[in-house]
Amino acid sequence: MKKIVYLFICFFASFGLFAQDDILIKNIDVFDGKNEKLLKGVDVLIHGNKVHKIGKHIDADSAQIIQGEGKTLIPGLIDAHWHTSYAYTPAEVLFMNQGDMPEVAIRSMKGAEETLLRGFTTVRDPGGNPFAVKKLIDAGEYPGHRILPSGPFMSQTTGHADHYCVLDEPRKTSGEMSYWEKNMMAITADGVPEVRKVTREILKYGATQIKICTGGGVSSEYDPLEVMEYSVEEIKAVVEEAENYGTYVLSHVMIDKGIIASVNAGVKSIEHGFFASDSTLQLMKDKGVWLSPQPFLEGDNSFADPGSQEKWLQVVKAVDNVYQKAAKIGVKVSFGTDILFDAENTKNQSLLLARLGKWYSPYEVLRIATSGNAEMLEMAGSRHPYQEGPLGVVQEGAYADMIIVDGNPLEDINLVADPENNFKMIMKDGVIYKNTLEK
Repeated sequence: MKKIVYLFICFFASFGLFAQDDILIKNIDVFDGKNEKLLKGVDVLIHGNKVHKIGKHIDADSAQIIQGEGKTLIPGLIDAHWHTSYAYTPAEVLFMNQGDMPEVAIRSMKGAEETLLRGFTTVRDPGGNPFAVKKLIDAGEYPGHRILPSGPFMSQTTGHADHYCVLDEPRKTSGEMSYWEKNMMAITADGVPEVRKVTREILKYGATQIKICTGGGVSSEYDPLEVMEYSVEEIKAVVEEAENYGTYVLSHVMIDKGIIASVNAGVKSIEHGFFASDSTLQLMKDKGVWLSPQPFLEGDNSFADPGSQEKWLQVVKAVDNVYQKAAKIGVKVSFGTDILFDAENTKNQSLLLARLGKWYSPYEVLRIATSGNAEMLEMAGSRHPYQEGPLGVVQEGAYADMIIVDGNPLEDINLVADPENNFKMIMKDGVIYKNTLEK
């Protein structure tokens, strides 16, 4: 019987599901997530799921010792636009009725561990149904990243969340729902009363922030990129309901008209925003609104639908310009990847982070993907599910989410593009999920 228990413990420990009370990382250089200057040759003591102490020559007799000499400790990475439910699920499952919600959940749960092992310890999920996955991860039953879920992203009829066939129109009532709407993957709502009701339902389900669509999208069929979606009154209604519940609204939108309407209505984060003008970006800066673009290249994606492929090419041509302007104007920029429908393509998550080095210094890239993104997540206010300590930093009292990098990514940001070889230890919530260092 004792042997069975021992084997049971060893099995789950291999997945990082049992934490050691104290872990002491010795003689390591630390990027704390905020300051460009490294803390050189310090010790970091982790107790439970928090950073307990940082300093020189820390003693902890019963702690597990990890030698960090010559390496750099950085906070766990944060992806502010990661679709837990969509990233690993093929498009045909969702749009061609070749799968169901259990399949999505299985793919998502498996994918969450892969995402964690790339060093992304937290994500803001801007659309889909990752609620069960989040529940099991937070309970320690399965390995994976922290999730701040938006629940189903919401659009008007003909908008980015409208995947009804034209032959299904007109629907008899606004209350009719598709299979994926019933399963909280995406949802359409029209008119002020309905968007208020749906917003409340999404919050009731456990969303930490609300995602709406106020402009056209690449993967959706009925909305060209240049259209504005939702009236100002509808946007204001969603914002009011979110704020009443202690949180905020993010919006999928790419063009000036939709961005300006969203910002003036109280939206706090613009997802994509690729075609924003200088004056619109200045408006965002003045109002403290975040910009969440993605550093896409043409080969990152392809679409079978010619209309979607044409829209995709428009987007990738605008990427360089929006990053240049945002950096010059000083808009608060987050890092997110928005990888969809392709498990193999999710491996590019780390590569996209390294690409930010085209517009920002290595220090700025790492700050954006750690303490910067953590600052954005704090807009969820009382809905933020992880409030026991700060995320995105290595400091006393912070969550023990951290990575040991073989080398100094503040000198070579490309180190983060290859987490398999360069991330020697990955810890989340005080639990080691990867450790290839000699003991």
